Amino acid sequence: MPVFPVSVAKAAQQSVPTELRVVGTVEASAIVQVKSQIAGQLLAVAFTEGQNVTEGDLLFRIDPRPYEDALRQAEAAVLRDRAQILQAEASLARDSAQANFAASDAQRQAELNRGGLTPRSQFDQAQSAAESAKASARATQASIETAKAALAADQAAEAKAQLDLSHCEIRAPLSGRTGNLLVNAGNLVKESDVALVVIHRVSPIFVSFNAPEQYLGAIRRLNAAGRLAVRVFAESDPSHAAMGTLAVIDNTVDTTTGTIRLKGTFDNRDGLLWPGQFVSTVLTLDTIRDAIVVPSEAVQSGQQGSFVYAMKPDASVEMRPVTTGLVFGARTVIEKGLGAGDTVVTDGFLVLFPGAKVRVAATPNAGSGAE
Repeated sequence: MPVFPVSVAKAAQQSVPTELRVVGTVEASAIVQVKSQIAGQLLAVAFTEGQNVTEGDLLFRIDPRPYEDALRQAEAAVLRDRAQILQAEASLARDSAQANFAASDAQRQAELNRGGLTPRSQFDQAQSAAESAKASARATQASIETAKAALAADQAAEAKAQLDLSHCEIRAPLSGRTGNLLVNAGNLVKESDVALVVIHRVSPIFVSFNAPEQYLGAIRRLNAAGRLAVRVFAESDPSHAAMGTLAVIDNTVDTTTGTIRLKGTFDNRDGLLWPGQFVSTVLTLDTIRDAIVVPSEAVQSGQQGSFVYAMKPDASVEMRPVTTGLVFGARTVIEKGLGAGDTVVTDGFLVLFPGAKVRVAATPNAGSGAE
């Protein structure tokens, strides 16, 4: 009987992290379309496309001259209203004095009339003068109230003019990265019309991904105990990974796909993640203690299910059915069929059959195997 050269590895017992690996999409944590709140000519652009800006940085400047004129007119109207109020208050003081004098004179005429010292007509004339003075005072008081109302309206117009003037300088509403300039200097812009530029906040940044419904219970339970760790990396550069935490579990399961939408948050201070980028997302759920693991290439598929070629002490091999579990990296968890220390064939099994004699062509290594 020929002896077949094979490579082998030993099944090892170790702790294995339970990980969910899916493809995620990077999303900006906030997206703002910067628009003008006033109409006017765009005089200057104070940033370059693709620049990182801080909240409050100047972005655009609109011609302020029409709004400066409007502010001066509003300020003049306020001064006019205040002068009218002062004038009306002076008139009220005069009319009040006249009303008091007329009331006193009417009282004296009434006393004299009761003693028969003055004619009735003189008493009626004094009473009429007193009523007229009171009416004049009330009219002056009403004019003061009208002037105060006009002052309030003009003060509101002044505040509106000041606000419009402040909008001539458009500043960044948040810290982030600017996109392409959508309107160039010299153009006329309208109030709340087209966006001038779009800012994406990329620190922090989100990664959205979908998890199968079967993991929902474990995700909710573990997330309630503490934030779950999320690791993401680009397929083109798996050595550089970004670490974050699970931030959002959607409130409903997608009945079409049977998945739940999740969202992780990342500091992204190094700018590794970019909005719209597709990344490999790894959500660590739990750890399996004392699991039996072998290199994934040792597990074969047959008509009866998965199996491995296990090496016996007499240097022959046997087909051993196994129940596989989690696959992580280049390793597979064996839930049933192998024990720690069992030797399995990892290469050269295409010509093997039960009872075939083999010789080890490579030094047996641990079940952790190279990834």
